[in-house]
Amino acid sequence: MASDIHIRQLELVGKDNAEYLASLFRSVLGFPKEGINFRDFMPVLENAKGLQILLEGLEKALPVPADSFDSVAGLEARGFLFGPALAARLGKGFIAVRKAGKLPPPVIGEDYTLEYGQARVEVESDAVSAGERVLIVDDLIATGGTAKAAADLIRKCGGTIAGFSFVMQLEGLDGIDSLGPYPTSTLVSMPA
Repeated sequence: MASDIHIRQLELVGKDNAEYLASLFRSVLGFPKEGINFRDFMPVLENAKGLQILLEGLEKALPVPADSFDSVAGLEARGFLFGPALAARLGKGFIAVRKAGKLPPPVIGEDYTLEYGQARVEVESDAVSAGERVLIVDDLIATGGTAKAAADLIRKCGGTIAGFSFVMQLEGLDGIDSLGPYPTSTLVSMPA
């Protein structure tokens, strides 16, 4: 396990499993550009034991009881990799929150600002029902821009936000604070 990974709610799967899962995370210095320490969790998905521990950890660390939400919304791209499996495990449906132009029309979208420009997330126009309670999941919370835009989009569609669940949190970027007062869980954290 990298010495800068801090086990948070992942401890709910037990010390040995938590340490095993954390050992699968990779840090790639200088990717995708100089000065960035990219946190890669793809090795977790490639490892059957790691994937099982990940799903168990996400389920045990839910920020709200499973009966408090109707569906799981996964953010493109890595939220798509474990979001459907978590939703199935919980007996919930899955909502794909995609980058602009990836879904067939009609769609509903939400624009948001990145540190280097504008971006947009979209869902199919009938993906969220009025009053539907949604848990938003993604691999990483950094500044919170994409997760906040997804929450704004779910609300625009008539849904309500039950909470947020992340695998990793980058410390010092205040991303969770930007999401507002919603219940939030993270399995591990590490310096930005």
